[in-house]
Amino acid sequence: MTATISPQLGQIHALLAEAGYQVSEPGPDTLRIREVQSGVAIQSVLQGEILFFSLVCTVVPQAAVTPDIMATMLAADNGISTSHFKIYDAGEDRVAVTLNNFCKLREMGPDEEDDILSCVHFLLQDVMSARRLLSGLEN
Repeated sequence: MTATISPQLGQIHALLAEAGYQVSEPGPDTLRIREVQSGVAIQSVLQGEILFFSLVCTVVPQAAVTPDIMATMLAADNGISTSHFKIYDAGEDRVAVTLNNFCKLREMGPDEEDDILSCVHFLLQDVMSARRLLSGLEN
C-alpha cells in the first residue's frame, strides 16, 4: 500500500484489496479499482466525506450521442438501477460516457465499509447493462 494524503484513503484501499480488487493510487485522494476477473476498472476520488466512483463505458464521437440515446440513458426502465450516466469531453470531438455512483463517509465503520463495497458492486453490475444499452453507438 502506498502513502496517502488522506488517512481514510488507506482504509478504503485496504478494504477493497481485502475484498479481492486490485487497487492502486494514481494520485492524491484517488484510487483505481480493478475487478480482477473482468479487468473492468473504476476510478474513485475522495473529496471531503464523499467518495465518488466513475467507470468509463465507452468513448465515441460526440455526434453519436443523439437525443434518442440520451433519452434511453435517462429512462427509468433502462436496466441501470443504482448508477447514473455522465458525458465528458474526451477531446478531438469525442466524448466519454461514464457510469457514476458515490457514498458519504461519516466514520469508517461497518456501514461505510458496506456502502463502499456496494457502490463498487453496483457499478460492476450496471456496466453490463450500460454497455448493452450503448452498444449501438458508432465508434
